[in-house]
Amino acid sequence: MKAIMVMFDTLNRHMLSAYGGPDWIRTPNFKRLAERTVVFDKSYVGSMPCMPARRELHTGRYNFLHRSWGPLEPFDDSAIERLGEAGVYTHLITDHQHYWEDGGGTYHPRYQSFELIRGQEGDPWKGEVRNPESVNLNNLHPIARKMYRQDRINRKYIVDAGQFPQALTFAGGLEFIETNHEEDNWFLQLETFDPHEPFYSPEEFKKLYEHEYEGRLADWPVYGPVTESPEEVEHMRYEYAALLTMCDHYLGKVLDTMDRLDLWKDTLLIVNTDHGFLLGEHEQWAKCVQPFYNEVAHTPLFIWDPRTGVKGERRNSLVQTIDLPATLLDFFQVELPKDMQGKPLRYTIEKDEPVREAALFGIHGGHVNVTDGRYVYMKAAASKDNTPLYDYTLMPTHMRSRFHPNELQQLELAKPFTFTKGIKTLRIPAKTFGNLHEYGTLLFDVELDPRQTQPLDNAEVEARMVKLLTQLMKENDSPVEQYERLGLENT
Repeated sequence: MKAIMVMFDTLNRHMLSAYGGPDWIRTPNFKRLAERTVVFDKSYVGSMPCMPARRELHTGRYNFLHRSWGPLEPFDDSAIERLGEAGVYTHLITDHQHYWEDGGGTYHPRYQSFELIRGQEGDPWKGEVRNPESVNLNNLHPIARKMYRQDRINRKYIVDAGQFPQALTFAGGLEFIETNHEEDNWFLQLETFDPHEPFYSPEEFKKLYEHEYEGRLADWPVYGPVTESPEEVEHMRYEYAALLTMCDHYLGKVLDTMDRLDLWKDTLLIVNTDHGFLLGEHEQWAKCVQPFYNEVAHTPLFIWDPRTGVKGERRNSLVQTIDLPATLLDFFQVELPKDMQGKPLRYTIEKDEPVREAALFGIHGGHVNVTDGRYVYMKAAASKDNTPLYDYTLMPTHMRSRFHPNELQQLELAKPFTFTKGIKTLRIPAKTFGNLHEYGTLLFDVELDPRQTQPLDNAEVEARMVKLLTQLMKENDSPVEQYERLGLENT
C-alpha cells in the first residue's frame, strides 16, 4: 500500500470548481479530482495558522488552546514518525519555508527523507546588501519590511516557470513517485506553499486573467481591514486566481502520473490545505486578525481510498485536519497513539459514517470557535485585555525567533496535562497581536447564511453551542484559565 498527500497552503474552497466556484476561475483538474475521489463538504480547520495546523497533521490533536506557533514538543506523538517505525518509508518535499525557521524546526526531521525547496515568500535565501529598486519599504512593520525586501530579492532568481518553487516541488514529488512506484509501503507528502501570498505566478497563468489596473497594490495584501478601492480588491483576486490555476496545473500532473502508473489500485490520495484566505470578503484581507469566517475555516478536502473504491461522491460528515494522521495510520494498519483525538475516515469515505458531533477551531488567544456543521459559534474574550492567557510549551520559540529573555521572566512550571506523558511544561505569559476581539461573540447559521453576513441572536442555539464548546475544551484538557478568559463556567 502507498499514500500520497498533496497539500496546498491557503487554498480557498469557495474558489474551486469542485465546490461551485465562479466560472471565471480555471480549476479543471480540481474538478477532475472530484470525479476520482470523495469530496468532503464539511471539512474545517482546527488550529490556525500554518505550523499549528502541521502540528495537528502529526499529532492528531488540537494545538491552539495550549500554545501559539511552535515546533513539535518532546511529548508529542508524530504519526509520521510512527509510520517510519512501522516500516513505512516517509518522504517530504516542500517549499514551505516555515519548516526551516525556529518555530518549525522539529517537523521535517520526522520524515525518513526530506527535500526543502527555497525561495517562497520572505525565505532568507539569496543575499544582497543593496535594497531592491522600486520597492517602497516605508511605513511597514519591521518584520514585514524584512519579508518584502527578501521576497523582491528572491524573485530576481525566480523568473522562468520551471524555476518557481511550486514547479520544483512538484517535480521533486513526481520524481519520487517515478522512482518508487513499484515499491510498497511508502508515504509521500508533496506540499507547496502556494497559493499563499504573495500571489506570484508565471506570466502564462497571469495572462489567463488579464485586466486593466493602475492601483498601488501588487500581489501581497496587508493583513487587516480593506482600505483599498473595489478595483484594487478585484485585482488581488485576479492575482490569487492566477496562482490558483498554477496549483491546478501541477495537481493535474499528479493525476496524470497516477493514471499512467495505475496507482489508483493501491494508493491512498489526500488533497488538502491548512486554511483559506479572505480576499476582501467581510471587508478584510487575509487571516488571523479577524474571526475565522467560512472563507478561512471551511476547507476543501478530497480523499481516494482504494480499500473502499468510492469516487465521485460527496460526504456531509464533519471532519477536520486532526483526522488526517489517524486516517494515514489506519490505512497502513499502524496503531493510533492513545492521545490522538482525530478519527480514521475510512468508513466516512465508504458510507458517510460520522466521526464527531462538533468541531473546535481557532488560534491561540483568539476566538474559540465551535461548529456542528450547521451553526458556527465564535466565542470572544470576556474582557478587552484578553487575559489570562499563557503558552504551555517546552519549545519556547515563535515563528522566526526564540522567546526573548524578557518573555521568560515570569515563567513557571505547570502541572502535566493528560497528553504530556507526566511531563511538566513551562507556563509563560502570552500576548496576542492586534485586537482579535473587537468583533465580539458571533453566532451564524451557515446553512441558511453561508457568507455569514447575518449574525443570529438565538439564546437556545447559543446555549447548545456553548455546551458543545465547553465539552470539547474539556476533552482537549484545556488550561483552566481559558474558561476564565472566555467567560465560561469550568464545570
